[in-house]
This record gives sequence, structure tokens and C-alpha cells, in this order.
Amino acid sequence: MPNFTNGQENTFASITEIDSLYNNGNYQTIIKISESGVTAKNDIELAKINFILAKSYENLNLEDTALNYYKKALDLYRNENAYEDIAKINLEIYLLLDSQNNLETSKDKYLHEIYSYAKLSKSKKWFASYYTNYGVDKLKHNNKDSAQFYFFKALKLANEIDSTQMKINVSINIGSTYSRKFKNQDSAIFYYEYALKNYYKDTFNYTDLNTEFNIYNNIGNAYRRKKDYTKALEYYYKAEQLELPKLNRKSKKILYSNMDATFYYKEDWINAYDYLYKYDSIKDIINLKEQNSSITDIEEKYDNEKLRADNLESEAKRLQNRNLLFGALGLLILGSVIFYLIQKNTKRKQKLAEQEKALESQKLATVLKEQELTSIDAMIEGQEKERQRIANDLHDDLGGLMATVKLHFNALKDKDSPELFDKTNNLIEEAYQKVRSVAHAKNSGVIAKQGLLKAVQNMAGKVSVSNKIQIEVLDYGLDNRLENSLELTLFRVIQELITNVIKHAEATEATIHITNHEDSINIMVEDNGKGFNPKQITKTNTGMGISSIDKRVEHLDGTLTIESEKNKGTTVIIDIPL
Repeated sequence: MPNFTNGQENTFASITEIDSLYNNGNYQTIIKISESGVTAKNDIELAKINFILAKSYENLNLEDTALNYYKKALDLYRNENAYEDIAKINLEIYLLLDSQNNLETSKDKYLHEIYSYAKLSKSKKWFASYYTNYGVDKLKHNNKDSAQFYFFKALKLANEIDSTQMKINVSINIGSTYSRKFKNQDSAIFYYEYALKNYYKDTFNYTDLNTEFNIYNNIGNAYRRKKDYTKALEYYYKAEQLELPKLNRKSKKILYSNMDATFYYKEDWINAYDYLYKYDSIKDIINLKEQNSSITDIEEKYDNEKLRADNLESEAKRLQNRNLLFGALGLLILGSVIFYLIQKNTKRKQKLAEQEKALESQKLATVLKEQELTSIDAMIEGQEKERQRIANDLHDDLGGLMATVKLHFNALKDKDSPELFDKTNNLIEEAYQKVRSVAHAKNSGVIAKQGLLKAVQNMAGKVSVSNKIQIEVLDYGLDNRLENSLELTLFRVIQELITNVIKHAEATEATIHITNHEDSINIMVEDNGKGFNPKQITKTNTGMGISSIDKRVEHLDGTLTIESEKNKGTTVIIDIPL
């Protein structure tokens, strides 16, 4: 039983000596010295000695004894109102209970006290500590999203206070969550390496071989889960080479288990058995109730484990023979499957041949349709050339002749029939103007000179004057001219649609919308006429000039939509890609 004195002159060890021994990992020496006696000047020093003893027993895997000393230290710190140290002991007790579920079930109260102190002191360090451990608790209850939320809150605070130890611990937890819960090994490796970078960055102020070991082991786990076994072993070997405290065997046990599994996946049976043996040996040593087992006992255990490993190897060979039998059966089944697939593939090829034949027929129909469109295009082009020729003849021949006649009649002005002359002159002037109007209309001169919009506006104006219908033209984005042949085709389409409105709709108002969307042009002609049933328009019975309009639109890879109801007017929508 440790022996303490408080403020007395004696030859017992001092707190400074105990602290030095702990920093050098001499845990058993500390326990022996404490049994002889340790000097403490006050309750604060006495609490610290109890704390060092608790850590020593914990490192020797004597967690129940460690817990008693933690609680003694906690009571002493509470008597002195040392709140920072109280929070520190609460954290140690919580972590101990969390790793040893059989000791106490009331561990949450210690974590709650840490949170209360963090709020009272407004300490970012203790908030970060609380968030980290609360996140770990959430992770144990399979609430991975909530756990990650608290881990990132803790990491943010750790970066703000620039705490190397906290940044390392939180990054390891984040990496572990990504690796084990989210199955995102790349993100896990990123945060593990972030922890390792911080560890190397501040080794002068913070060196903990257990932490370094933990990081290497976790990176190895992530690569193993990625099935990059060579890279995993690279980090496992780094962890194995670290000289951990002599009795810290739990970490080694976990490492040997991981390496055994990795060699197994690589089918490296010799190394797999080797690390399985190491794992079993160290696992049983950890379970020993007394730490002073004799060398003879250990050697006997070694021989037994070696025999067990040999038995496992024999079992592996038996399993290998069984696997060969299963392999032969598998090949037989595979052959049957291949034969079935070949038959199925032959049928599939026959079906493909039939489909290819049908496709050829479809291609032929497509070619015929393209030829039809080409002929329509040639017809339209021929019509335009004919209109051009007629327009030139009217303008150059008849127009010139009428102008000459007018000049001759002007020479007759001084003769005796001025009244007859005036009437004749007016008639000739009217004929001349009509000839010019016909020539310009047939030549679509406005399109050639001023573009589609001007031509449509002129047409709408003339129709509005000559018929009992008002036509409005609305445009958007027609600041720049389109290609001349496209403008001409669009004008003919609009002209045909307006002709349909005049002939069939009995409308009093119509609106022409022309919109340029840069990658397409939209034309919409709507009227308030009597409407009709669009279903009556079929491929065999289009009527009302729709056939020629549809052919023009189809030739331009466009679409034509007709919306109409009886007594509710008609809307024709055309979309042409540019």
C-alpha cells in the first residue's frame, strides 16, 4: 500500500523524483517507491502523486487500481477547488471507463462535468475535448453523421488554439470514422496523414510513441481496406519498429492481428502464421492476472503456441485439398455455363441479323425521305429562281417601256387636249406603280435588302389594309440578319400561314411572333378565328397548305406544332435550329 506524508521532513521520495520516473516510463519503480513513502507538501502535490500512480497502474494494465487512484486525486483537487485539474481527472476517468466497460456504467457523468467546466471557463480547449469524446460516444452508437459533426467542431477549435495534441487526436478520430463507417479510405488517409504531419511538426514539444504507433496502424488499416496490401504492410512495419513502453502490449496485439489478416489476404501463409502466433502469444500474456510470470511458464506457452501454429498449417493444407475439389467442380459448372452462353450467343446473333435487316430497311426509307426532301428543296429553289426571272423581266422590260410611254405623253402636254392627257397620264402612272409593286413583291426585294423582319412587317401592313383583319408583328433578337436562303424560306412559311388565316380562320386579329434564341429561331402565328380540330390533320389529309409548310420545316430539321379549338382561335408554333 503506498505511503504518503504531508509536509514532514523525511527521506522519502519527492514529487519531482516521482514525476521524472514517470516521464521515463519507470512505472513499476514508482509503485515500489510509493510503498516506501512519498513526500507531499500539500494536497495539490498529494493529488498529483495519486494521479501519477493512477497513470502508472493504467500503463501496467491494472485499470481497477488505476481508477481508485484517479478518484483519490479527484477528491483532493475538489477540496482545493482546482477546477482545471478536476476537469483533467474527469477526462482521464471517462477515458478509462470507456475502454473498460466492466468497471462502471456511470461514465457519462464525468463527461458532463467536463462540459460544465468548459461552459463555466469558456475554454476552447475543454470544449474541443468534450466534442471529441462526445463524438466517439456517438460513433459507438453507430451515429456516424452526428459523430463526424462533433469531430469537425473539435478540429476547428483545436486549430484556433493551435493545440498539436488535440489536432492529432481529432484527426485520427475523423480518419477512423471515414475508414470504418463511411468506407471512404482516401479521406481517411488524408486525415491520418494530417495527424502525422502535425506530429512530426511539433516533436520537440510533443512526443508520444503510442500516438505515432496509432497513426501508422490506422493508415495501414485504411490501405488494407483499399486492398493495397503492400502499402498497408509498409505502415504496419513502421508501427512495429517503434519501441513502445515494455508492458504496453495491447497495441502490439492489435497490430499483429492486422498484419496477420493482411498476409492472409496476400496469400503469404508463412508470414500469416508467424503473426498469428505472435498475436496469440501476446493476447494470452495480457490476460495473465500476475505480471511476474516465470520465464519457464512463458517458454512453455511459446512451445504450445508453436504446436498450435503447426496444427493450423496442417488444417490449412486440408482446406487447400478441399478447395481443389471445389475448384474442379467449379470448372465443370463453368464449362456448362460457357456452353449455355455460346448457345445463347448464337441465338442472339441470329436475332441481331434480323434486327440489322430491319435496320437496313429503315435506312432505305430514310434515304428515300431525304431524297424527297432534296427534291422539295430543289423545287423551292427553282420556284425562287423563276420568281427572280419574272421580277427581272417585269422590272427591266415592261417597267422600262411604261416609263418611256410616260415620257412621250409628257411631250404632248402642249397640245390641245390637256384634260385627256391628264387622265391618260394618271392611268399610265397607276400601271407603272402596279408593275413596280408586282416586281418587288415577286422578287422578295425587301428580304434581299432589309431582311426577314422588314419583309414580314411590309406583308402584314399590306394585308391589314386590303383585308378585314389586323395583323401585328412582334419580334425579339432579330438585330442581326439570318442566312439569306433561311430568311426566304421562313418568309414563305409565314406568308403561307397568313394566307391560311385569311382563307379559313374568319379572324379579325392575328399576331406574328418572331424570336431569335441564338441557337434556334421560334415563329408563332396566332389568330382569334373560328379554330378547328387539329386531329383532323393527318399525313394523308393535311389540307389548308399545312403539307408544304410541314415539308419546309422538316427540311430545316425543325418542328411544327398546331394548337386549336373550335371558336377559340388557332396557334401555330414553329421551332427551327440554327
